[in-house]
Amino acid sequence: MNQTGLPARRAAHHLLMEITDEGRLMPELIVGGALARLENDDRARAQRLATDALRGLDRADRMLKPYLKKAPPSHVMNALRLGVIELCGGEAAHGVVNAYVEIVARNKRTQTMKGLTNAVLRKIADDGPAGWNKRAVPLTPGWLRQPLVAAWGRDAVEGMEAAHFAGAPLDLTIKADPEAVAETVGGVVLPTGSVRVANAGQVSALPGYADGAWWVQDAAAAIPVMLLGNVQGQNILDLCAAPGGKTMQLAALGANVTAVDVSEKRMARVSENLTRVGLTAEVIVSDAFALDEGGYDAILLDAPCSATGTIRRHPDLPYAKDGSEFAALIDQQEALLDHALSLLKPGGRLVYCTCSLLPDEGEVQVEEALARFDGLTVETPGIKGIDADWVTPEGGLRLRPDYWAELGGMDGFYMAVLRKPA
Repeated sequence: MNQTGLPARRAAHHLLMEITDEGRLMPELIVGGALARLENDDRARAQRLATDALRGLDRADRMLKPYLKKAPPSHVMNALRLGVIELCGGEAAHGVVNAYVEIVARNKRTQTMKGLTNAVLRKIADDGPAGWNKRAVPLTPGWLRQPLVAAWGRDAVEGMEAAHFAGAPLDLTIKADPEAVAETVGGVVLPTGSVRVANAGQVSALPGYADGAWWVQDAAAAIPVMLLGNVQGQNILDLCAAPGGKTMQLAALGANVTAVDVSEKRMARVSENLTRVGLTAEVIVSDAFALDEGGYDAILLDAPCSATGTIRRHPDLPYAKDGSEFAALIDQQEALLDHALSLLKPGGRLVYCTCSLLPDEGEVQVEEALARFDGLTVETPGIKGIDADWVTPEGGLRLRPDYWAELGGMDGFYMAVLRKPA
């Protein structure tokens, strides 16, 4: 890492600006080369610092409010936010203050505000660290918080926000023996069979990675495949398959898997992962609606969605988005669900799932599908590790970040098994 820390801090500031002002997601920025010029240590530090700032952004703003008569330009505000995160995290005040003063001074439009930046961050350095943990858990931005409170209630949303602020440990899906893998990687076996590792470090350095003994997959994301039970020898379509965790699950269980996704780049990664873990599947790059050959025993549709259930791992999402795309996503989900049902053989099963916390993308979609299709039924989930209270009135399964709080939470997901009439 650069000794001054300035390259990493400038890169973290750039990430925040792109997310909060331009509505771009962090993975998109990183794949696009936003950190490419940095040394490895600086690259990791920049991403970690931006992630920490996004998780604590609401709390940082509350810390800053007493020292600001009015909100400064976003270039300055994001520098102050990053400074608060570092100072309250125990970084030495001298280096932090100087770095963010320089970031503000380098911009012609904000250089006159370097004195403000210096004064505010020095006050935070004196008063902030002791008060940081006394502040409330950061709130979700209002555009998302309001519909979540309407759906689940204030107490539940506060639990979700605590999970979002805490971040996510590393979850692994295991090919063969979860207990053995947990012992070798220093993890614990979760109630549903995934292995959870705290403070995992570099994933590729963990035992079993090179041997293909496991792959990274949030515990909640592993449950949709489990709902299908024994799939040995069945012909199964994994629709919208990337990044491929469910494809690998199905293949490991002995299914004949056809994995389809529209993204050539992401499907190339799916093929690489299949090779690493020693599994096979037919990988097809195609728009889902272009598929017209059906007769599958089962289909898994992980539909494109708002991804609001993944904020534990992607704290940029509620700051890069504003909900304006939801209506189009909901229409797309309905069309995909109907098309997937047309590809099922009579009596076949469709697992519909989304990594969303919004009922319109989950429970409501299934309720409306049941109304559209005569004879369509929902199979009540019955797998180990699932609390009966998670089963929804229409027969699906609702997972939330505040579940398993004592274990580190889980992603928000909705899933249901639909049985096509014979």
